[in-house]
Amino acid sequence: MIEGLHPALLMLLGALVLPLFRGIWQKVLSVLVPVLALIAVAQISPGSSAEFRFAGVDLVMFQADQLSLVFAWVFAIMAVIGNIYAWHINDTGQRVSAFLYIGSAFGVVFAGDWFTLLVAWEVMAFASAYLIFASASKAAVAAGFRYLMVHVAGGVLLFGGIILHGVQTGSYLTGPLDHGAGGLAYNLILISFMLNAAVPPLSAWLTDAYPEATVTGAVFLSAFTTKTAVYVLIRNYPGAEVLVGFGVAMALYGVVFAVLENDCRRLLGYHIISQVGYMVAAVGMGTEMALNGAASHAFAHILYKGLLFMGAGAVILMTGRRKLTEMGGLYRTMPITVFLYMIGALAISAFPLFSGFVSKSMIISAANGDHRAAVALLLTVASSGTFLHTGLKLPYYMFFGKDCGLRPAEPPVNMLLAMGLAALFCIGIGVFPQLLYAQLPYPVDYHPYSGSHVTESLGLLMFTLLAFVLFLKYLDPEKTISLDTDWFYRRGASLFMWIARRPVLIWEQWLITLGDGAGLRLMHRLSRVSLRLDTQVIDAAVNGVALTALRLGMLLRHLQSGIVSHYALAMIVGLILLFGWPLYVAMGAP
Repeated sequence: MIEGLHPALLMLLGALVLPLFRGIWQKVLSVLVPVLALIAVAQISPGSSAEFRFAGVDLVMFQADQLSLVFAWVFAIMAVIGNIYAWHINDTGQRVSAFLYIGSAFGVVFAGDWFTLLVAWEVMAFASAYLIFASASKAAVAAGFRYLMVHVAGGVLLFGGIILHGVQTGSYLTGPLDHGAGGLAYNLILISFMLNAAVPPLSAWLTDAYPEATVTGAVFLSAFTTKTAVYVLIRNYPGAEVLVGFGVAMALYGVVFAVLENDCRRLLGYHIISQVGYMVAAVGMGTEMALNGAASHAFAHILYKGLLFMGAGAVILMTGRRKLTEMGGLYRTMPITVFLYMIGALAISAFPLFSGFVSKSMIISAANGDHRAAVALLLTVASSGTFLHTGLKLPYYMFFGKDCGLRPAEPPVNMLLAMGLAALFCIGIGVFPQLLYAQLPYPVDYHPYSGSHVTESLGLLMFTLLAFVLFLKYLDPEKTISLDTDWFYRRGASLFMWIARRPVLIWEQWLITLGDGAGLRLMHRLSRVSLRLDTQVIDAAVNGVALTALRLGMLLRHLQSGIVSHYALAMIVGLILLFGWPLYVAMGAP
């Protein structure tokens, strides 16, 4: 039995109550409820509750273990930080949708059965979509609809996989799926999870939608959707070998596309894909160290990526600009923002004494320990690319570089406070990694601060810095739009519309012409022949029968005398004729 209140319940109740308050009281409540959720997580002990049977299916709505708790901890921390960051806004809709989003993320990590997970999964999709729509621009509305369609499609795949899995196994409880059995159910569920994890070529929704979200909404988006996907992959697909290849490809893919990107938040979006790639690859390895690495890196990533999005959001809020080609020289008036952003940049780049160093290195060490030298090498190369673009290129062109002439003030104090809290976690985890390691699902026997590891990491980072300085002029952002895997979706949609407007429309018009021309004339002729047949044959026959019956009736009328003896005589004559005629014929036969 679990001790403690389900944090999802607190967030959902908070979403119901928030619209009843206005002004400062709503803002206070928006921070107080996540703090209560954090306290609730601290009181949860491993076990399960809210178990019941519905329609012949066992449901477990609240199940906790070390894996779910490590994700619940970071979700609760990010819920507090994110709502402090959003303190200054006056949009009740954004606050309610953020609460529903966070609450449904808690619902996913504590779900013990597939149907509870599915419901929370779908609520998470719809609630998060509002954070994109709330920007209210034409691009945001279009991106929001695309985001919603993709995630609804993923939900349909998940539902289909769940039903097939239940029919095949007779159980709807979550847990590691049989890789050997495979099958349609296994693959449908895996694809739906990979879609939410933004595994290419199913990743275009992320870099399409996140840059269009509101300044505060993008912070929440960066924290929950892809990381809940990592959680369910760890829970249900540990050791799925196919994920190793996909994860490595993700890590490299995000880095390569970040080279081409000019939009600051889209660049950070590509690095979400890259960093989640480390986690996906670790899940595919399936060893205890690799799974610990995936969970710890998800924990660290939520905090430093949230910090990076908060820094970029602060710049967008104060300047109204998103393109790196339109920025530069902002360090003069936004030094605190620059300082806090750089802590997140050093954390994602895996600098020693920062959170990314103690989590990312665990995954690479797990790859080496599992005799996957190529995987370890490629992930190390991707890490170097992360420092090049998120740690060097983006802050250089956004805060330094060519002076754009803008002199914006620092963002509101609440935004700086939230960034400061996230920065403290980035440093604290890096300096005291055992605090994080103690929360992981398996015992940890890993020491990141060995002399060789620190030396190798610093050498790689310094080499990347040297390359940045030497090739700086080739890294200048350009006013271009990067073609992602969504090119295939867009071209496919264009091809579909071309088919609809050309061949299908031509065929339809030909059928209409045929019907209005020869076909219509033939129908007219057939109708005229039918009219003649009806009037000259059928109606004539009916009228003839009616006239004959009328005349026969008139004749019989004259035979009626009204005398009974006449009627009796007629009946006797009739009977004689009826029976006598056959007798006569029979007697006359030879």
